[in-house]
Amino acid sequence: MKKNIKIITLLLIIFQFTYAQKTGVEQSLFNVQTGFLGVWVNNEYRLSNQIVLRSEVGLDLGFQGCSDCNTVYGLIPIISLEPRWYYNINKRNSKNRGANNSANFLALDINYYPDLFVISNDDNAYVQNQIAIIPKWGIRRSIGKSNFNYEAGIGIGVLYYLDNKVSETTADLHLRIGYTFK
Repeated sequence: MKKNIKIITLLLIIFQFTYAQKTGVEQSLFNVQTGFLGVWVNNEYRLSNQIVLRSEVGLDLGFQGCSDCNTVYGLIPIISLEPRWYYNINKRNSKNRGANNSANFLALDINYYPDLFVISNDDNAYVQNQIAIIPKWGIRRSIGKSNFNYEAGIGIGVLYYLDNKVSETTADLHLRIGYTFK
């Protein structure tokens, strides 16, 4: 009889772990994303149940025009570090809709634009060393039950030009589509 109770208890424990609801964000996600203004590769690493640290490298598309010259456009390297709080991930997971960190988020986006290179239609194009710090709100969703996702975010912050020691207000509006590798 004791042997049967132990077996049943063991089976119940295994059953509970097998069918337990997933809570919180994923442990680590690797994403490739593209949008109208660039291409990026990022990783989201779990810090707590609802908080991840997102690190990202990519190329932002920039352009500049004037009335008496051609429009200059270029791809500019960007390195980002962004703590994100997925504030409704537990609610979405309870409804089986939180796969691949599909939830709303608040973030503090820290972007560094190094003066390394610019891929441009103008040989004299360059970018000044600059850092942007932008608090923002966003939304991330999986497309169906696949690993494809879309993401949108908006925020207003400060842009610091490191060489000139000057700052100005900047905005961030991003619309991206991507794929998540687990």
